[in-house]
Amino acid sequence: IRFQGELMELAKVTSRGQITLPLAIRRKLDVKEGDKVVFYEENGRIVVENAAKLTIAQEKKPGE
Repeated sequence: IRFQGELMELAKVTSRGQITLPLAIRRKLDVKEGDKVVFYEENGRIVVENAAKLTIAQEKKPGE
């Protein structure tokens, strides 16, 4: 699918709220069966990333 000149992938949401990541997206994210992905909002868009590739800094509580 193309939108505004960009190639896009399409996924269908099941009744349980699940989606299957298209093969091209899985390859770009380098995710395999059993891997986890994270979803977050950035500048009004939802971003999907391979959780193993992210370094999530834990916030320190005041006084630690």
